[in-house]
Amino acid sequence: MAEFRFQLATLLRLRQTARDECRLRLAEARRNEEDLRDRLTRLADERKRLRSRRRRAAEPGDVDVDGVVEIERYAAMLDSEESLLNTQLTTLAGEIDLHRQALLKADREAQSLEKLRDKQLHRRRREENRKEEKLQNETALAVQSLGR
Repeated sequence: MAEFRFQLATLLRLRQTARDECRLRLAEARRNEEDLRDRLTRLADERKRLRSRRRRAAEPGDVDVDGVVEIERYAAMLDSEESLLNTQLTTLAGEIDLHRQALLKADREAQSLEKLRDKQLHRRRREENRKEEKLQNETALAVQSLGR
């Protein structure tokens, strides 16, 4: 009998490819989110070092006014960078959600065709088994009738 050929195989491959691309985009967005979180962690560490510098600058004794101004300017820059990173993180969270939804949709579309293919293959095998069993029964009957 002829080999099973799923008639929608090309469409199935396209949907599987789309699903794989959605997975890649989601993974990339998650890596970007992780990078942003790492940058925020490094920024928090830098803030700790800056607080230590502020304490030393505020100790009794000679005050380095230029140093204090530099520290405050640097603190403002860190505030600005943190705000920007948090905004990017919020935007990225929305993107991740969209990528996740797209992946779910692509996965459903691919799975529906995979199930159809599996059903057709199962039906085809059942039909082949039925035909083979019928042929064996006919052969057995013919042999039996020859033996009489």
